[in-house]
Amino acid sequence: MSFQRAVQTILSPSFKGTTQRVCRRSRNTAPPTSTQSVAARTSLSEPLPGLNVAAFIKAERNSPDTKVTTLENGIRVASQPKYGQFCTVGVCIDSGSRYEVAFPSGISHYLEKLAFNATSKFNSKDEILHKLEQFGGICDCQSTRDIFLYASSVDSRGLEETIEILGEVVLRPLFTDEEMEMCEMMIRFELEDLGMRPDQEPLLVEQIHAAAFRGNTLGLPKICPQENIGSISRKTLYSYLSAFHRPERTVVAGVGVDHDHLVEHVQKYFVDKPPIWAKENLTKIITDSSVAQYTGGHCLVEKDLSSVSLGPTPMPELGHVVLGLQSVGHQDPDFIPFCVLNMLMGGGGSFSAGGPGKGMYTRLYTHVLNRYHWMYSATAYNHAYNDSGIFCINASAHPSQLGDLVQVLVRELVAITGQISDSELNRAKTQLKSMLLMNLESRPVIFEDVARQVLAQGHRKPPQHFIHLIDRVTRDDINRIGEKMLASKVSLAGIGTLKKLPSFNDIELGLLDKQGLLPRRKFAGMFR
Repeated sequence: MSFQRAVQTILSPSFKGTTQRVCRRSRNTAPPTSTQSVAARTSLSEPLPGLNVAAFIKAERNSPDTKVTTLENGIRVASQPKYGQFCTVGVCIDSGSRYEVAFPSGISHYLEKLAFNATSKFNSKDEILHKLEQFGGICDCQSTRDIFLYASSVDSRGLEETIEILGEVVLRPLFTDEEMEMCEMMIRFELEDLGMRPDQEPLLVEQIHAAAFRGNTLGLPKICPQENIGSISRKTLYSYLSAFHRPERTVVAGVGVDHDHLVEHVQKYFVDKPPIWAKENLTKIITDSSVAQYTGGHCLVEKDLSSVSLGPTPMPELGHVVLGLQSVGHQDPDFIPFCVLNMLMGGGGSFSAGGPGKGMYTRLYTHVLNRYHWMYSATAYNHAYNDSGIFCINASAHPSQLGDLVQVLVRELVAITGQISDSELNRAKTQLKSMLLMNLESRPVIFEDVARQVLAQGHRKPPQHFIHLIDRVTRDDINRIGEKMLASKVSLAGIGTLKKLPSFNDIELGLLDKQGLLPRRKFAGMFR
């Protein structure tokens, strides 16, 4: 019956009527007409006589390539066509915490919290949001270690108004006293919340970067330190903006917009109107162009986590450890092999429900979480930036098991240079390709991809380019980058009760061992 219902759903009403009449003919209840006889003899793969054949009108073949225009002041304007009523537009700036070497750390954190507030034209955040809501719009600002993103998704009819808002927010913020006070309150609350949460991942990301790039560029803190709250003034923010939010470091990108209209509006609101800090008497700051220097090292925080999860569903006390090795930037030829390696390692929480896309066949599941019941989580990350990167494994277990935990992670890192089966390599490559293509179904993701690529290299490479590079990755490539990683100095981060954590020197020696065994042979028997 289900098959019959499915067929009836697909058939048009007129065709269902014909089918019923043919069925009545089989019971000799009525003689067939000539039309019914022809329909009964016509194959379903051929058009029915007397009915118009469906005509498919092809849309105009617009070039799928991303269009890029450089304006007279150096701003690059990029657009990607996409069908739909809504569009996503925004601003991507080569800025972030890595450039704060001449400033108090935390400026990027401040700017992120102060985004979409009062400007020279709009009196408050409420006025900006009300303007966007007229076109069903939403907005957001995110800062990373090397990128600032201001973006909004709106009805395409509100493109000009949205570009005007972005121009005001990026180039003409006021930073009123009330906003500065509220910003500092929000940062204090965020720091307090991070210290009380069971999930220590944001702090571990800070620590592993501080260990890997000690005292320079990517190692500078992204989260504002407690001691810097209140010491960052309005003038300091303008000084930073004048040095790093410059036209030649800026890309305005749009997805689902007309390129010429986008260029016209950017010229009007980003070029013709000067930034607000041009009126300020600011000390000229030399733009930092330092290349990230990978140092390796350790950054450990002894902390009692036994009572961070009070409530009806308490979590066990955990110690958190991250082991990292130097990888490459996203412009390096080995970037794609590192992405494949990240998918091959994978991992996740030990209580994950699994399912499609959860990586249940990755090495950190099959070799770690499925074998050692005391391991709470183990996840691989590949942090890639313009000029460097770090590949790391983040894992958690009870503080009494940290010695065994580190031994397991060291063994898995060393195993990258060993045997890799065709099935796991092909699975990792297929999963990476599917994740790439599925993510690019989302308009905001396309916007970020366009903006980041144009900012980094001046143009956008299509997804097919990366698919081709993924297909070319071989087992030898994975082994080669594994050996390259192991030749770098290890980076170590940890939070919790760390008394059982092996020494930094022991971890280094373990990574040099062909079997990945730590010098303390008490671990050797368990992992042979």
